[in-house]
Amino acid sequence: MAKDILISTDLTMLTWSAALCALIWVPYILARISAWGLLDAVGYPESPPPVAAWSARLHKAHLNLVENLAPFAALVLVAHVAGVANETTALGAQIFFWARVVHAIAYVFAIPFLRTLAFAAGIAGMAMIFAVIVGW
Repeated sequence: MAKDILISTDLTMLTWSAALCALIWVPYILARISAWGLLDAVGYPESPPPVAAWSARLHKAHLNLVENLAPFAALVLVAHVAGVANETTALGAQIFFWARVVHAIAYVFAIPFLRTLAFAAGIAGMAMIFAVIVGW
């Protein structure tokens, strides 16, 4: 019989952030296949045709998420292992995740100020977790 396990909000948001990162590449790869053809998309074309602008922006949003997921994951895991995860770290993790969702949407639809605010909100979420870990 399976044991009921309660996963913290922090770890849940880390899981959803990882899922977002694992799936966000699919639309831009499909757009690349559409623009380049399957063989060039899986190969190394010398001078491929341009992809749709939204697709190029989603690729950049994905790369940015990859860059930010590692420090976010480290902070969440350190807080969890150190036993300091609390309401503040949970809120920081939620802010990070939803900010990254908004960031990707704003990137795809080319909404520059919203994209920047969402990026900053994600950093603020990580700062909240960091502050708890170091005792501020």
